[in-house]
Amino acid sequence: MQESLTRTLVCQLAIDEGSPRLLTQGQREARRVVNEVFRLDREGYDWNHIEDIVADRSAHVKNTTQQLLEKATDVLKRYYDKDDYGRPHPNYEDSFPLRMNHGEGYALTLDEETGAVEFRITAQKGMFVRGTLQASPAQLEMLQTALTDEEWRVGTAEFISGERGHELHIKITHETATVRSSETATTFVGVDVNEDNVALAAVTESGVQDSIVIEYPEIKQRRHEFFTIRKRMQSAGQTAFETTVQDREKRFVHDRLHQVSRAVVEWVEQFDDPVFVFEDLKDIRDDIEYGTRMNRRLHSLPFAQLQNFVSYKAAWNGIPSMKVNPEYTSQACLSCGHTERGNRTKKRFKCVECGFQDHADRKAAVSISAKGLTELDRNVPALNSLPVVRVRRQCNGASEPPDHDPRSAVQGHYADGERGSVNS
Repeated sequence: MQESLTRTLVCQLAIDEGSPRLLTQGQREARRVVNEVFRLDREGYDWNHIEDIVADRSAHVKNTTQQLLEKATDVLKRYYDKDDYGRPHPNYEDSFPLRMNHGEGYALTLDEETGAVEFRITAQKGMFVRGTLQASPAQLEMLQTALTDEEWRVGTAEFISGERGHELHIKITHETATVRSSETATTFVGVDVNEDNVALAAVTESGVQDSIVIEYPEIKQRRHEFFTIRKRMQSAGQTAFETTVQDREKRFVHDRLHQVSRAVVEWVEQFDDPVFVFEDLKDIRDDIEYGTRMNRRLHSLPFAQLQNFVSYKAAWNGIPSMKVNPEYTSQACLSCGHTERGNRTKKRFKCVECGFQDHADRKAAVSISAKGLTELDRNVPALNSLPVVRVRRQCNGASEPPDHDPRSAVQGHYADGERGSVNS
């Protein structure tokens, strides 16, 4: 089974015209529409009749009302499919998403001179809010492509307000590209994203096929340099240029992560029916507590950004992605299962219980692959015999000749405890 190539982009709203209160009123009206659908269903109305009643009373434009009706009836269908378990209840307090079609409920236009994406949201009939979308360079790049490339379609969007401000979640779909279902995958590629590298391990039910560690130390170095520059500017009261420095840092990191993600996808294309297995990073920042300096470095790392770049580029080649629980992937021993923080020392993993050794990041990538196999009910092979660790230095710049093969010698730690220099 193949799936359409669809992405959901999260953008913030910089409102230039119209009051944010109009959007709040639109959300309240959306909540009222859905609540009314639930009420009429409970009273026994025919669903076709419900649609007519609710549509006549709605203060939204026609296709926004239709989207809200569809959302409510989908919830009811799931309720009835589960033998009347968990009837949906009205929501009278929580903020409700305002769901809209592109072209009527909301519209996006690209300023070809500046590259800015401008929005118009019809909060209710005849009531508009206009402004400019703000997002990461990667998200804006994808949205600009969707607005200019005929093979892309801009679809539904949901306006959401909350602690992070006003957001527009926009779906874009490629008209012809498809992505294989992860259910058909035979090679599970675990991806361990770190401060200075990304480790990959390709695992099948037969065992570990290959692995590689792609380094990008210049990202860590340059981010530290930019941080130092900003601190000195703040101390000198030169805050006028702080935004300029931050923009330079973002552009540098964005460019390097694009290069790294391309290298990752190219390496994976050699395997049969691969699927990328990522750690679910949704709550990972809440668990980081290593002191002020280390917290500052880790909390600002673009872990999720690299994951997004890889999955986005992989999807173009039909390669699916999935996420697994990240718990203990860096601490658990592949040989005996013993788990504790003391197993890892910097880039070296050595189990304090059985003595199993490996490159710490590659070991974590293998663990992530194994979780992917388990998630899809596949057989997990024995993982205590691993191939040679290969390390590739990525994005070294002009200091390397054009024909340079950017792979470096490293110290390899093997399952049998032996230790040796590896060149590849």
